[in-house]
Amino acid sequence: MTTAATPSLPIDFSRIPAARLPAVVHSAPKAELHIHIEGSLEPELIFELAARNGVPLAYPSVEALRAAYAFTNLQSFLDVYYAGASVLLKEQDFHDMAWAYLTRAARDGVVCAELFFDPQTHTDRGVPMGVVIQGLKSACDRAGRELGLRAELILCFLRHLSEEAALQTLQDALPYREHFIGVGLDSSERGHPPEKFSRVFTRAGKLGLHRVAHAGEEGPAAYITAALDVLKVERIDHGVRCTEDPALVERLALQGTPLTVCPLSNIKLCVFPTMAAHNLPALLQAGLMVTVNSDDPAYFGGYLNENYSALLQAHPAALTARHAWQLLRNSLQASFAPAAVRQGWLQQLDAHFAMAAAL
Repeated sequence: MTTAATPSLPIDFSRIPAARLPAVVHSAPKAELHIHIEGSLEPELIFELAARNGVPLAYPSVEALRAAYAFTNLQSFLDVYYAGASVLLKEQDFHDMAWAYLTRAARDGVVCAELFFDPQTHTDRGVPMGVVIQGLKSACDRAGRELGLRAELILCFLRHLSEEAALQTLQDALPYREHFIGVGLDSSERGHPPEKFSRVFTRAGKLGLHRVAHAGEEGPAAYITAALDVLKVERIDHGVRCTEDPALVERLALQGTPLTVCPLSNIKLCVFPTMAAHNLPALLQAGLMVTVNSDDPAYFGGYLNENYSALLQAHPAALTARHAWQLLRNSLQASFAPAAVRQGWLQQLDAHFAMAAAL
């Protein structure tokens, strides 16, 4: 089983009281590893892009669109999500969407963001692959220059579509291979097991791409096992249903496989009834490499710091300053950044908490 890490310098975590902890966490360096960039598209920007591109919307106002964000499950969310993405047509649209997220992430202390994007959502509407990737990549490069934020792209396949479509998507993206670091698997989980995409993930592995996959959100724990064994993923996106299989929990802890958990998303989509019922503290206690992320923040009511705040408020006894430090450390360590870069971030994190404890 993995054990809690030791800071690189002495930190008296007991000197950081619960009342001050959210502020310490909010300003701490952190990584976001589970963010669907299309899911950061706020209603205001949707209307702005719709007007710019002459795209009619089914909602008369920003307020009416927000009112539609009353999801009961993953599919009801996806229906609105894909409708919102219809306003994205030009390279500048994709740049503006990503830049809006990245500037907000930088204010939240994010030093590394690995952005999921769904090319099939756009190419199926006739938007060229290059328009999608180059628009997003230009915003990532700009974030590095202007914000000091390392931003990378992970190309995701829509699992409700066929593996043949995924293979074609990967092939179509290869002229832009230098612009993305990995592949992922998202969209409707139920009825679409990881095994369905074994060939495309094998192909991605041979191309040297990192591999991640959504598993164990609405799907069973068996999907997590299949993602590990069949798709050979390096991270599990969500993974909260691993507790259905104690042997799997032990395996995840032993292997140190990161879980990119999205608390507010889990509540919004009724994976858990309340934040107090969320199993993240139990996963952390079991020695799993849990990370906190925002998933689709424009739709689920909170960006990364709001997710941390909601957790800390709902679990004041189980999530102390040391636990918060561990979650932040996990996020940085689980990123696909080079080891030397990650080590620098970890040292910044330790210095941040050491300073907070000294106050």
